[in-house]
Parts: sequence; C-alpha cells; structure tokens
Amino acid sequence: MANVSERLPRIGITLGDPAGIGPEIVVKALLELEAERQWTPVLFGNPHVLQSALTLLGATRQVAVVDDPRSVEDGQEALFLVATSRDAEPVPFGAVSARGGDEAGRAILGVVDAAKVGAVDVMSTAPLNKEALRLAGYHYPGHTEMLTELFGAEGVYTMFEVGPLRIFFLTRHHPLSAVPGLLTADRVHSGITRCLGFLEELGVQRPTLAVAALNPHGGENGLLGTEERAVLAPAIRQAKDAGFRVEGPIPADAVFYQTRMGRYAGVLSLYHDQGHIAAKTLDFYGTVSVTLGLPVLRTSVDHGTAFDIAGRGEANAHGQVAALRAAALWGVRQHSAR
Repeated sequence: MANVSERLPRIGITLGDPAGIGPEIVVKALLELEAERQWTPVLFGNPHVLQSALTLLGATRQVAVVDDPRSVEDGQEALFLVATSRDAEPVPFGAVSARGGDEAGRAILGVVDAAKVGAVDVMSTAPLNKEALRLAGYHYPGHTEMLTELFGAEGVYTMFEVGPLRIFFLTRHHPLSAVPGLLTADRVHSGITRCLGFLEELGVQRPTLAVAALNPHGGENGLLGTEERAVLAPAIRQAKDAGFRVEGPIPADAVFYQTRMGRYAGVLSLYHDQGHIAAKTLDFYGTVSVTLGLPVLRTSVDHGTAFDIAGRGEANAHGQVAALRAAALWGVRQHSAR
C-alpha cells in the first residue's frame, strides 16, 4: 500500500438521494473528467444505484466494490465504490422517501468514517433531500450540520465559489426574522477572522474581505436599520485595529458585483438567501459549495435533488464537474502539503 506522499489524492464521493439526480450527475461528471483526472475517485453508496445510473446513461464501466478505499490503486479504470447499502429494491425516482433518505445518510456516514482514518483526502457530496433525511431518522437540516456533528468540529463555514466570486455565510438555516438577533459583534468579528484565514489556506495572497450590510443602503446611518451602526461597524473596526484586511459594511446590492470584479477576495454574507441569490443568479449550476473548518475539505453542488427530472438522463452535471474540480484542486494542495 502506497504512502500518502506516493499516491494520488483520493476523493470520497457520495451518490446522494437515489430518488434524485445525484447518481446521474456523479456518473456524468466522472465520465467527463476521465481524461484530465489526477486524483482517484472512491464512491460511497449502493452498487445497484450506481449500476442503474450507468445503464440510464448507456455507459459501460466496471463497478468494483471495495471495503477500504486504501486498497484502491492509482490508475485503475473501474469505478470503485464502498457499499454503504446493498438493497437491490429500486428507490422510485422523484419521490420523497425514508429509503432515499437512508441511502443518502448511510453514504455520508461512510465517507466520514473513511475521512477520519485518512482513507480519503477530500470529500464531494451529491444532493440529498432534507425531508427524506428526516424521515430516515436523521435530525440534521442539511449536509453541513450533519458533517459538523459527525466530525465534532467547531467554527465550520460554508463558502460558495462561482468564478472569481467567493461568498461566506455568517448564518445559514434560520428564519429571516431570527437573523438580526443572531448578529453580535463577537460573532461578526469571529466570522471575519475565520474567513480571512480560510482564504489564506486556499492560497489567496493577502486577501481583503468585504462584509455585506443587512439593511437597504447599509442602514442609511440608522434611518433604515441600526445593525450596521450598532453591530457590524464596531466588529469591522475591531478587526481592522488588529491588522485584518476587511471593509464594510457594504450594501448588499453592490458588494457581490464589486467582489466579482476583483475588489475583494470574498464576501461575508449575513444570511442564507443574501448570498445564495447572488451566486445562483450568476451561475445556478456552476456554483460550488465548499465546507471549511472540517478535518477534511468538502465540496458539493449548490442545487437540490431535482426530483422533477430524476431518471430521465437530462440532468445538468456542470455543477458536479465544478465541485469535483474544486475538490481535486484543494485536495492536491492539502495532499502535497503532508
């Protein structure tokens, strides 16, 4: 068995909810990337689901089921899969079900276990359905929360990358009405320092972070809201005084464009839709979600299971290709640093 420094990075890839487009876009992406691949994919899921996706696409590839990703050698042509389930009964396409949620959940548990022992170097996850996950007995609202708990991690952040635009999220799955109460000077200051650190880890030299405003026009000095003056500005000032490169609060209707044009290395978005709308409007399928702060970096597409087109072979795999390329880029970087 090759030492870490002597082998290609391994990317652990989950198939997602089999009722959706996850298995299809994973297979499409792997086929598209075959010629350029300088990493070893290891899939996690059900071998019957993987074979069904290959059949759907008319692709002929050998599926090799392995118990341990560390047994996979570089350069082999088969699709290697760790079987986290072997149920041969098909999961109906396009329907929320406990079976679909269970298959998706088991794949996540499998890739996390592999990451914990160094069997995979980076993770990339296909879409799951939150309702199906809950029906299967998992209490998490999404991938990020599940991975955070399974790894016992703290200070985990999501970053969206779409072209030159990078967006971090200070808060994620909360009602919009709860967001103002979640904004504290300590939380914002911590977010600034963490996100600048992540940018440096990703190889950005001397990054400057922009902090988005919460209210229209940045609050108009208190006329349209007080969060900018009472919370955001003091946190930004504290970070600047400590030597961090940060600007803001900048009105949200301008800051994402400015960052895309190169003025800032990234934006700290204050809530879920503030950043999602900007990224998905720019490139819905090409937005890559990156989870930072875990022991192993994770990428994913930033769209759902698309139950309405599942099983037709019509799914757009552009985002999955981008997610795997991002995983490979950072996986190679982390791998070579060991």
